[in-house]
Amino acid sequence: MVLEMKVPSPGESITEVEIATWLVEDGDYVEKDQPIAEVDSDKATLELPAEESGIITLKAEEGDAVAVGAVVCHIDMSAAKPDGAAAPKAEAPKAEEKKETPKAEPVKETYATGTASPAAKKVLAEKGMSAADVQGTGKDGRVTKEDAVNAVPSMGTPGTGSRTSERKKLSMLRRKVAERLVSVKNETAMLTTFNEVNMQPIFDLRNEYKDAFKAKHGVGLGFMSFFTLAVVRALKMYPDVNSMIDGDYKVSHDFQDISIAVSGPKGLMVPVIRNAENLTFRGVESEVKRLALRARDGQITVDEMTGGTFTITNGGVFGSMLSTPIINPPQSGILGMHNIVNRPMAVNGEVVIQPIMYVALSYDHRIIDGRESVGFLVAVKEALENPVELLMDNNPNKALEM
Repeated sequence: MVLEMKVPSPGESITEVEIATWLVEDGDYVEKDQPIAEVDSDKATLELPAEESGIITLKAEEGDAVAVGAVVCHIDMSAAKPDGAAAPKAEAPKAEEKKETPKAEPVKETYATGTASPAAKKVLAEKGMSAADVQGTGKDGRVTKEDAVNAVPSMGTPGTGSRTSERKKLSMLRRKVAERLVSVKNETAMLTTFNEVNMQPIFDLRNEYKDAFKAKHGVGLGFMSFFTLAVVRALKMYPDVNSMIDGDYKVSHDFQDISIAVSGPKGLMVPVIRNAENLTFRGVESEVKRLALRARDGQITVDEMTGGTFTITNGGVFGSMLSTPIINPPQSGILGMHNIVNRPMAVNGEVVIQPIMYVALSYDHRIIDGRESVGFLVAVKEALENPVELLMDNNPNKALEM
């Protein structure tokens, strides 16, 4: 009996996936639930497990885009599991005589040699190239559209080192991210406002409580819990930042689902901390750790990255001093964290060295006015610079032990 394996639906609204990698070869024996392929959707990379045991026959190539519900392989369930190593493949019989390779006829030089077709001219013009720079493969040496597409602009006088280049198709996830980012730039009135945060109070708290916190809860006391809870507080004060546009309507939320941008093996992932307003420091740190590990191991699901009412991204872990983060649609705001650097700062009329972080809020000006955007960022700054009073109700022992 032969089982037809079809592409399951990775999530709502996803109609197509791409075969990123086959983890088995055609003719292999696979066990039930064994991962046989990695498939890319426009939101995540997922493993495809074998539905039954048997000999597999692949029906799609790596890089193929296949519709949800399409057959990607057959599994012969009646085939017996081979004993030990698979038998070596029979070698193809050697030809008794070598076939002579037909010699390519020289291209006939005519008036058309080196002339580009109209479609090729358009492509070359976009690349800023001349038809004289391209070797034509068409009839009588004409430059075809394919020649123009494959042509690489000259990069000056060749050097003496390695100068190889690689042409590789972007994953479906990366293509979708690119499409969404361009869409945000074109379709929103995005502005960014900046501020600076004195991180010394958080440094002092972490130094005092981090060992006890780690021993009790099994997770470290990082910066993300402080920033997440500061954002939750600010979103309650400025609900427009927690809203989004849907056509001619504004959709406001009475909950705070915070998206956390993390770097995964397949690119940027944005898992969501649900109902962050109900979480303690321990709850936030546990969720951040869980989601980051799942993203790193390629186990994150579409549902875990769907939704979110506001995003936090931390370019500081890579050394970024300042940036203008791009909004994660359909959200209306995103907070950018950056690296912490010791800088001179006026404190009580004296210049002292303090650990300073620049923070940035990018927002959609169509729905968020300047008063709300600046007020929101100031509220985040206030909470981070006075965490005991504003995030812990003046009781750090109780807050950090929960």
